[in-house]
Amino acid sequence: MNQDIRAAAVAGTWYPAEGDQLIREVDAYLKAAEGTPPVADLVALIAPHAGLMYSGPVAAHAYRQLLNRPIATIVLVGPSHFVAFDGVALYAHGGFDSPCGVARIDESFARDLLAATPIVHEDRGPHRREHSLEMQMPFLRRVAPESAIVPLLIGHQTEETARALGDALGSLARDRSTVLIASTDLSHYENATVAHGLDAVVLEHIRRFDPDGLQLSLQKNPRHACGGGPTVAVMQAARGLGATQSTVLYYGDSGDVSGDKSSVVGYMAAVMSRK
Repeated sequence: MNQDIRAAAVAGTWYPAEGDQLIREVDAYLKAAEGTPPVADLVALIAPHAGLMYSGPVAAHAYRQLLNRPIATIVLVGPSHFVAFDGVALYAHGGFDSPCGVARIDESFARDLLAATPIVHEDRGPHRREHSLEMQMPFLRRVAPESAIVPLLIGHQTEETARALGDALGSLARDRSTVLIASTDLSHYENATVAHGLDAVVLEHIRRFDPDGLQLSLQKNPRHACGGGPTVAVMQAARGLGATQSTVLYYGDSGDVSGDKSSVVGYMAAVMSRK
């Protein structure tokens, strides 16, 4: 394989490694989410990143928003689960492989982003094992196969990093055909009652389109979301791009699939738009 192509790390474990099987599963989730209406002027999405059988039914509500839209570039912002570092790690060249084909990287956007802010640096290392962006690939390859991607991982999720990235993306994407996607799960391994209470705080900030309030809540209790920093950054960027409305499309937890409500992970699909 071309050394610039990031190999799929969790194919065959977190989702099927065989392309036809993966397509059938993704298409089934998209069909089940048909009741979610499309927004008129899409700017950004929030989608989960757990194993496909658990988070896929929720993520599909977000990814249906990309169907039949000509989008040149999709900017993906997720948390780094395995490698700690300052700032934002960008995979700037090549593409991301998946059983549904390679998503190519928008290298021009990547270069401009590196020049726009010192908070972003080129570093493939944190991307090698990371699933938070890879778990978006099965849906992206089905609903937006022609779109290029810009893969970004936030290390230490500080307010400074989230705001600097949000400002840079809000500026760079202004004159481009671009959609931003924040990758996050919500609370982890609480019983459903506790989880729903923690998750409700995040959902309310999303509904109010309140990245500042979400940042404060995350600083008080990081248990609200593993991708809180990416979510704040994308919300701030979306606001800079003219988004005025933020809508929670669907909420669920892993117990909806497993049947075990004693220890769940929360999932949300949301959209930000100009109308």
